[in-house]
Amino acid sequence: MSHKTLTMLDPSLVKSAIVDAFKKLDPRVQWRNPVMFVVYIGSLLTTLLWLQSLWLQPMWDGESQQAAESSGFTLAIALWLWFTVLFANFAEAIAEGRSKAQARALRGGKKMVVAKKLREARYGAMVDQVPGEALRKGDVVLIEAGDTIPADGEIIEGVASVNESAITGESAPVIRESGGDFSSVTGGTTVLSDWLVVRVTVNPGEAFIDRMIAMVEGATRQKTPNEIALTILLVALTIIFLTVTVTMLPFSVFSVNVAGSGSPVSITVLVALLVCLIPTTIAGLLSAIGVAGMSRMMQANVIATSGRAVEAAGDVDVLLLDKTGTITLGNRQATEFIRAPGVSEAELADAAQLASLADETPEGRSIVVLAKQKYNLRERDIHALDAHFIHFSAQTRMSGVDLGERQIRKGSASAIQTHVQGLGGTFPQQISIIIDAVSRRGSTPLVVADGARVMGVMELKDIVKGGIKERFAELRRMGIKTIMITGDNRITAAAIAAEAGVDDFLAEATPEAKLSLIRKHQAEGHLVAMTGDGTNDAPALAQADVAVAMNSGTQAAKEAGNMVDLDSNPTKLIEVVETGKQMLMTRGSLTTFSIANDIAKYFAVIPAAFVSTYPQLATLNVMGLSSPNSAILSAVIFNALIIIVLIPLALKGVAYRPQSAAMLLRRNMLIYGLGGLIVPFIGIKLIDMSLSGLGLV
Repeated sequence: MSHKTLTMLDPSLVKSAIVDAFKKLDPRVQWRNPVMFVVYIGSLLTTLLWLQSLWLQPMWDGESQQAAESSGFTLAIALWLWFTVLFANFAEAIAEGRSKAQARALRGGKKMVVAKKLREARYGAMVDQVPGEALRKGDVVLIEAGDTIPADGEIIEGVASVNESAITGESAPVIRESGGDFSSVTGGTTVLSDWLVVRVTVNPGEAFIDRMIAMVEGATRQKTPNEIALTILLVALTIIFLTVTVTMLPFSVFSVNVAGSGSPVSITVLVALLVCLIPTTIAGLLSAIGVAGMSRMMQANVIATSGRAVEAAGDVDVLLLDKTGTITLGNRQATEFIRAPGVSEAELADAAQLASLADETPEGRSIVVLAKQKYNLRERDIHALDAHFIHFSAQTRMSGVDLGERQIRKGSASAIQTHVQGLGGTFPQQISIIIDAVSRRGSTPLVVADGARVMGVMELKDIVKGGIKERFAELRRMGIKTIMITGDNRITAAAIAAEAGVDDFLAEATPEAKLSLIRKHQAEGHLVAMTGDGTNDAPALAQADVAVAMNSGTQAAKEAGNMVDLDSNPTKLIEVVETGKQMLMTRGSLTTFSIANDIAKYFAVIPAAFVSTYPQLATLNVMGLSSPNSAILSAVIFNALIIIVLIPLALKGVAYRPQSAAMLLRRNMLIYGLGGLIVPFIGIKLIDMSLSGLGLV
């Protein structure tokens, strides 16, 4: 499933975000961000002071020029404070808008399936073609070869081969039939052969993806533990500076009265001072960073059910990965032809390729390719051969080709044995030994027979993905331990683990063993992430700190996870962890920048604010700002503009690098700490020069 990724400057997104920025001026919304709420109150207060100055101005005889200048300065401060609040709102609104737009795109991109609804609950009854979304719980549908199963259900009649690779990661088709443990089918999987009559077990709109989209569109994102801790720090700094600022007014009045000269600091200047002192930059972007983390998950086609899940992904240090489809390709590949006694390997390859020419499965194609590579068997003229291909069926459990009187078949050992014995042949003991040896290696044996003669065995094995070893090395540098989970025996698991480069493995994994392993690592203080798709994964997914369920997996797995991968790609777990770490890195970088740039604002604002009370403070005007009013206004303007400049970084995130925490801290201090000190000095000075040059102060 794909969808359009909106850019930050998409016109529809910007327009909606601007409207939402004004809607968020509601005090009940502003209160959620205490630091920006202080700026909001300061905006209201300076606006009231400006209105008061307009009302009092006619009363001031002989001081109209001074009053007009004071009124203009107050208005400028008020406007820039409102601008600061609005752009903090805009940053959050544009991040939320991206998530909502992506959710709408996902809803529009859902696959439409036409269902064959039966008028009676039996095979052969009259069929009505209806949209899959129109099916109700209890409806009975017919699903034939090539059809997509329209909804989750239970088989009440028939037996068929079903491709469930999207759910299990296994490329081998499975047999589903009525009764027993194999009567359940999942919507979105495909019937490869024969037919099924299925009773639907869910109603429309109850699908997990529908609930996830509704959650993204309508839910309010909760703060994560780290975000709460940072908010507490920002609130503490705000309270400290608020207390300091409030006490400055009486001190200023007292100093003027004692000295008998100068003038006390104004309330407008104190409000500007407070806004510049408190960490408004990171406070204005904090919510946007959190929402953007979920949005980046959406861009990767992963729906996070909470911000906490994204946050936890950044702290993960143990990664549990399923072998099939994650570490290995999932589609088994033919790797070797093992001949029977009295048969040459070339003869076996020739028969195997003929039996696979019409087999479009990955295994079938790999057999054809292997025969080409090893024995140059190519350019077969199917028409000249007068071939009649036998496709795989759930009843025979084998496939092949008839060439006149010649019958070539390939399939499981039991199926071929039955076929050969039915033709009067014998199944060699040597072939049974070969089959056992291949199975012990963790590979899949596929037997080939030409009529009543057994030709040999083809070995199909999982292939470790290219580049996966390097990915695991990156994770190791980040301090993340990788553990491969597999149902294979220990010998096979150890071989694949060594080839893939994982740190550890769990073989013959049962639901209890997975759960026990996760609890063991959590008890040692680790955060654990895993991916899963089956009902047997649900207990472990519920226990894991970050649990990515496959969208095409079972309902139980999706209910247990706190993220859902809409692409059903198990390797996405690595991207999820990287996205979580990128979000933490972004927050740390911007926090470092915000605190550092406050230092520069102190040098601009404090001397200018109190120079009328304490003339000696003029020596601290190290930036050479043109006037006290210009210095204060320049700092307030910079304070607002820097939020705008940093919005793209907050939404996109800082560049991801697989580094240790110590390395990241040094990098933050060097780039964002030093940058936070230098940029404000340059920015405030340039704004001051512009204001002076235009004669605005």
